[in-house]
Amino acid sequence: MPDTASITAPTAPPTRRMTGIGRVLVVVYAIMAIGATGRSFVQIVREFDEAPLAYSLSALAAVVYILATLALIFSASDAWYRVAWVAIVFELIGVLVVGTLSLVLPTWFDHPTVWSGYGIGYVLIPLVLPFLGIWWLRTHRTARVAEGTAA
Repeated sequence: MPDTASITAPTAPPTRRMTGIGRVLVVVYAIMAIGATGRSFVQIVREFDEAPLAYSLSALAAVVYILATLALIFSASDAWYRVAWVAIVFELIGVLVVGTLSLVLPTWFDHPTVWSGYGIGYVLIPLVLPFLGIWWLRTHRTARVAEGTAA
């Protein structure tokens, strides 16, 4: 009878914890999620009837930032990695479209949103953040694929 103590189950490659720029990225996304959520909540409760489009867009931005934060935290999972891509690309498109419309059609945005003027109210962080997020996802996917094939 074989010695069962010497038989070990195959182990999955260890998943790397998020460190460095990835951790900073998650913190910035979390801050944006909190800021956009708070802003949209106050805007919707106090004066939604004055600018429903702008305040709804702020609420949408809040949802996107929350989703992107969670997706980046759990991006070691393939499903969350894909969710992170969708959320961050959606964020980039939203910032570019809303930012452009707020400059071209300012009457639509008498009240600012998170993404108005490409996020000028947030020191342009909404414009820069998705580019950093996409860069991080691209560079860390390569590491994850190489890590998975090495096993």
